[in-house]
Amino acid sequence: MNLHDRMEKIRTVLDQNKAEQIEIFNLENSEYMVNGVVLATALADRHLQALLENVKSALPYEKILHADTSDEWIVIDLGDILIHIMAQHARDKYNLEAFLDEFKKRRG
Repeated sequence: MNLHDRMEKIRTVLDQNKAEQIEIFNLENSEYMVNGVVLATALADRHLQALLENVKSALPYEKILHADTSDEWIVIDLGDILIHIMAQHARDKYNLEAFLDEFKKRRG
């Protein structure tokens, strides 16, 4: 499965489990540390953890290298894709979209 298909599968899993504001950033051929990033917003603290478990169980073929969790932000590292699941206040505060858009613009 190619990068695009894998990120679309992640989007589908998150969407089916009620994540909001799902965005995909294809960063292949950029200077960013991974080829793709998926951002999503959770509805509440418990929803963050539930989305992590949903991703793990729905994507058994993906090797999760690491999952870093807090009360407001979860990062799932698949090696070439990072999945950020954030509470709304964290998403507003850190504004990763603006940061990642800069890398998209620099793609070769």
